[in-house]
Amino acid sequence: MERESFKSRLGFILVSAGCAIGCGNVWKFPWMTGQFGGGGFVLVYILCLLILGLPIMVMEFAMGRASQASPLGMYQKLEKKGQKWDIHGWFCLLGNVALMAFYTVVTGWMIYYFWKFLTGQTAGMTIDGGNNPFVNMITNGGVNVLFLAIAVVLGFGILCFKLQGGLERVTKYIMVALLALMVILAIHSFTLPNAGEGLKFYLVPDFGKIDGSVIVGAMNQAFFTLSLGIGSMAIFGSYVNKERSLLGESVNVIILDTVVAILAGLIIFPACSSYGVEVGAGPGLLFNTMSTVFNNMAGGRLWGTLFFLFMVFAALSTELAVFENILAMVREKTGWSRPKGCVICGLGIFVIALTTALGYSAFHFQPFADGTAWLDFWDFIVSTNLLPLGGLVFALFCCNKFGWGWDKFVAEANAGKGMKVKKWMKPIFQFVVPIVVAFIYIYGLVTFGWK
Repeated sequence: MERESFKSRLGFILVSAGCAIGCGNVWKFPWMTGQFGGGGFVLVYILCLLILGLPIMVMEFAMGRASQASPLGMYQKLEKKGQKWDIHGWFCLLGNVALMAFYTVVTGWMIYYFWKFLTGQTAGMTIDGGNNPFVNMITNGGVNVLFLAIAVVLGFGILCFKLQGGLERVTKYIMVALLALMVILAIHSFTLPNAGEGLKFYLVPDFGKIDGSVIVGAMNQAFFTLSLGIGSMAIFGSYVNKERSLLGESVNVIILDTVVAILAGLIIFPACSSYGVEVGAGPGLLFNTMSTVFNNMAGGRLWGTLFFLFMVFAALSTELAVFENILAMVREKTGWSRPKGCVICGLGIFVIALTTALGYSAFHFQPFADGTAWLDFWDFIVSTNLLPLGGLVFALFCCNKFGWGWDKFVAEANAGKGMKVKKWMKPIFQFVVPIVVAFIYIYGLVTFGWK
């Protein structure tokens, strides 16, 4: 099968950032920031991005570019004869599928709220006494299945085109529109009454609130928001040439990702403070609180439409990227054409995601504490386990002689113009990253709320 490639460096950066930027930034990041105490969580999160996220992103890009294959094939090309590192490739496929088992449903929620504001159907979209519009939505199985189907058809429909004509072109426009909308909405939030209190909660760390659970949450969020550990970045590394070194490209992607995450908080927390909305509302924070804000402000329908349009853009950017990952791995093993792969993979993802779409109505399942559902189960599989463990595997494979090896990894990462991986960085890549990831992962598993 002929290997496709990006037409431009900008296309590579924007599509890779598109995979990283999405609901992780604008849905999950503010929700976790609210629950974990604000500024302290943001500080630890940024440290995790720099110390753990950046090295692992460089490793994923390097493995993809060196192998010119998906995670299912790259280990086989890079590992030594007789080794079994390629087993992790199948876990990468599992991770991408498990991620889409709930991410496509969340994307459907974004489309649903955008449609409601666009058509002016905002009555009842505000929390009022016993009325909880988010709960009303997720417990409506028909609505969830319909908008899940729309999300899946949109994603795989776009990918029926070749990479250059579909994924790269669409994501470029999505990213530009995304950033423009966020800046406008952030500026608007600054003008709201009592916005300063929300900014203080969000940007000023309270070190007394930083504990083990905050650190675990910050690491898991860093891996989730960058889509690290399941081969997502490796896929895009396999589509890029050797004109630019990979450390600099990784820095560019992480900067874009972090800017979007920070902007999301600058939109949400001043607005919450202004209207007295609870910042620790959990997964419903984005939907219920922003709907309440928009329904209580002048021009709220317009602002709500723009905001949820941006959310649809953000969600689709990641959905497109992960769908491309799944499609590339399946096509590599089957030799299917892009259209055939899109149809079959799309149907498979839709069926699996029905568990989440109907998890609050027909398919009741409480995997952990009371009130948990299929979404929590899939998120546990991905965020708590496959992402950090996958990052650990990449670090061990790239930086040690029993894997690909440091010298081969650095030669690939440093090929081309731009920032280079320096010798002094080796202890960070080889020892600090795997030790810190392993320690935080084990601590998180031990202290996880199983009941």
